[in-house]
Amino acid sequence: METVVHLSNAVAVLGRFPVLAGVDLEVAKGEIVLLQGPNGAGKTSLLRLCAGLLPLVRGEAIVLGCDLMTDRDGVRKRVGLLGHANGLYADLTVTENVRFWGSTVGASVAEVDAAMQRMGLAKRLAKVPVNRLSAGQRRRTALACLVARRAELWLLDEPHAGLDANGRDELDTTLREATNAGATIIVASHELERAGALATRLVEVVGGQTRERSL
Repeated sequence: METVVHLSNAVAVLGRFPVLAGVDLEVAKGEIVLLQGPNGAGKTSLLRLCAGLLPLVRGEAIVLGCDLMTDRDGVRKRVGLLGHANGLYADLTVTENVRFWGSTVGASVAEVDAAMQRMGLAKRLAKVPVNRLSAGQRRRTALACLVARRAELWLLDEPHAGLDANGRDELDTTLREATNAGATIIVASHELERAGALATRLVEVVGGQTRERSL
């Protein structure tokens, strides 16, 4: 099976603090891997490393065939990272945001419209500026941007946060559809019951290191 993420004794540092202290992780194409662990354990840092946003100091990290020691730019175009910040332009409308992020990968108008429809944004919210949206609506918009970008690797940090029950269900359906279409997903979440129902594997992050756990 094709390997999407290969981390071996990966070390990353912020300032002088090792936020990842020798991480080992293998993720195959089509998996949904759930990261769990206490706050500050390194879950967000692990996602940022895989996105090419956190430099690798030591060890080996190959994501989508890109060696992160030498080619972080190459992987950034092929992954979608949704963190606590939604990465939206507040003065642009919902449609303008999704179109912008879709344009970075050449998404068609139909693909943008489908992404908005998928997250329940195609009607009354389409022309609303992001700065007038609720927290849940902004989360939906950020997820629609991710769908429009056709990312090969989805890196999600507490993606259900801020969503109502319908939004959570729609997100779960979107994640399953994405993996069926060939995407791979790593999701950090404290919601074991919901995220665990989606995941193929559970990886615990503690003290900047990883270990496999049963779901």
